[in-house]
Amino acid sequence: MQVTRATFDEVMIPNYAPAAIVPVKGQGSRVWDQEGREYIDFAGGIAVNCLGHCHPAIVDAVKSQADTLWHVSNIWTNEPALRLAKKLTEKTFAEKVYFCNSGAEANEAALKLARRWALDEHGADKNQIIAFNQGFHGRTFFTVTVGGQAAYSDGFGPKPGAIDHVDFNDLAALEAIMSDKTCAVVVEPIQGEGGVTPATKAFLSGVRALCDKHNALLVFDEVQTGAGRTGALYAYEHYGVTPDILTSAKGLGGGIPIGAMLTTTEVGKHLAFGTHGSTYGGNPLACAVAEAAFDVISTEPVLAGVAKREQVIRDALAKINDEFGIFTEVRGKGLLLGMELTPDYHGKARDFIAAAVEQGLMILVAGANVLRFAPALVISDEELQLGLDRFAKAVASVVNANNAQKED
Repeated sequence: MQVTRATFDEVMIPNYAPAAIVPVKGQGSRVWDQEGREYIDFAGGIAVNCLGHCHPAIVDAVKSQADTLWHVSNIWTNEPALRLAKKLTEKTFAEKVYFCNSGAEANEAALKLARRWALDEHGADKNQIIAFNQGFHGRTFFTVTVGGQAAYSDGFGPKPGAIDHVDFNDLAALEAIMSDKTCAVVVEPIQGEGGVTPATKAFLSGVRALCDKHNALLVFDEVQTGAGRTGALYAYEHYGVTPDILTSAKGLGGGIPIGAMLTTTEVGKHLAFGTHGSTYGGNPLACAVAEAAFDVISTEPVLAGVAKREQVIRDALAKINDEFGIFTEVRGKGLLLGMELTPDYHGKARDFIAAAVEQGLMILVAGANVLRFAPALVISDEELQLGLDRFAKAVASVVNANNAQKED
């Protein structure tokens, strides 16, 4: 059956507006479309393809497990899930793991756990969840309400209650609304969809202290920042601040859907038998692939290489900005970087995506005014430089078009 981009408009719900090209093949950090045209991938499936496309370890794991055992349901456990959970607990603060299929599901589980912990330990009045404006935690009704972007949660009827928001990195605002009724504070160490904005170390340390003061749980959403993305296995390590619950997905599976919620034994015991579940969560196929990805990501050469690649990108962006003056700031950490556009280019972030595609490069946005890079952690020097060269040409084309428009 021949399908094209036009087929999308014919048969798919219009909640997405995909680009005109249709990718059909990937290898490393290169992707090819239906016409055979090559692109360098700086998007990584939105920080998902942490080892690029068709990495040998991932391919081998898929093939091996596909010949062995796919799914048995959670009436039974399975070896790949147990091995992956063991490795996650050995490499992090966590003692217990819950598997699901996505970041939204991991966050949903974390929020339900926080509420159940508070109810069991402190009673029904301790139910306030505090999150941050411009945060993003998924698209279920609970997680999208906790996310601090009303545009994503409005229009679906009454929202879950006892959820409040304050500005990110504003410790005084958080302190003002916290009380002994607060059951959890949910925060991204680096806000991804909200503009690639890192938390300050003082802020996260202060959040931890306030949670301790009010006996509330600290939940780190590391769906985008985890799995080596920032150069540590999880970003909390950079800050020296340990959460009570951590959520992981995206890069955890290297491209295969999987999510995980990590926590302590003391907190985790409140999701007792029958309180929560997932039909596909922790299935052998996904866990075997995630284990293979984890084994590569968690090595010192890969994690150390993230910082080296970050510096190459930052140096290239500085040269581009010296020439064109389009960024007010380059922020983020590791291979999750955001470039905020100057006021002259506000609302035009997608112009840069279109120009990049024309040059054979895939990039992302993080809002209307921020461009985002999230390439593979193991992108080759050649692919990285080629992508940066193409990005420079894309920037030049947008700037030239913008200048011509001004002259008209």
